[in-house]
Amino acid sequence: METNNIRSVKITREPVELYKILKFENLAASGGEAKHFVADGLVTVNGKVETRKRNKIYSGDVIGFNGDFLKIET
Repeated sequence: METNNIRSVKITREPVELYKILKFENLAASGGEAKHFVADGLVTVNGKVETRKRNKIYSGDVIGFNGDFLKIET
C-alpha cells in the first residue's frame, strides 16, 4: 500500500458502515453510488477487497478507493 495519499478521518461512534464513510468523505456522490463501488469490488479495507457495503468499520481500519486511503480514527 502506497502511503502518499493517506488522510485521517475522525469518527464519533463505532462502528460505521463502509458505504457511509465513502459518502461522507465525498468519494461517492450518494449512498447508492457508494454501495455500487463497494459491490463492484472497487474498495479495500485493510488491504483486502471488500464487497460488503454494510461492513462495519472501526478505528484503525484503512479504507482504499481510487488511489486514496482513509485511516479511521476516533
